[in-house]
Amino acid sequence: MASMFTASASIKRAVVLINELDINKFPLLLSRIMQKLHVKEERTFSEEEEEKLQSAFGVSSKDLDLILQTLEFILQQAAYHTAKPLALSSQLKELEIDDDKVNTIVEAWTNGARDLVQKLRERTVHPHQLEDISWRINLQLAQSSQSKMKVPNALFQLGIRHEDTGTTENVRLEFTHEELYQFYNQLETIQSQLDSLS
Repeated sequence: MASMFTASASIKRAVVLINELDINKFPLLLSRIMQKLHVKEERTFSEEEEEKLQSAFGVSSKDLDLILQTLEFILQQAAYHTAKPLALSSQLKELEIDDDKVNTIVEAWTNGARDLVQKLRERTVHPHQLEDISWRINLQLAQSSQSKMKVPNALFQLGIRHEDTGTTENVRLEFTHEELYQFYNQLETIQSQLDSLS
């Protein structure tokens, strides 16, 4: 199985913090994250709850954010890869997460994976969906300061559907030749990254 995690500086910092968390309170924290992971619009914890967590775990607001984001990321990656418990355990140990924390994460994943993966599949990836694209090419031949000029540009109209209201909004974009070329190159990069995932 491909590696789900890269030991970036922020993940390394988060691992140090996670390893210091009280193991008796850790399962409850994970359980709540598992319950809320599929709900995009809501924070996992309210501000009041986060203040209590800071106090319970003896961490700053910034450190708590990093811990929560990292645990959410770990579980999202596990869901994306539909990770087997053994593979998840092995990869978490490679990040140097302590065995007791690894065991707790793997246990939470094993107990909640089926439900979480199902909920993540059901949710809309984004509340706004691209529904329609139309385009045309324009050639600007003059403007008030210059009588002779040729400036080609591409005009796009994107029909964006809002899932919550069911309405569609038109968004208009205008690209010069150079801007369109840069945009095309970015799309090529995205395409190659998507290809590598499938």
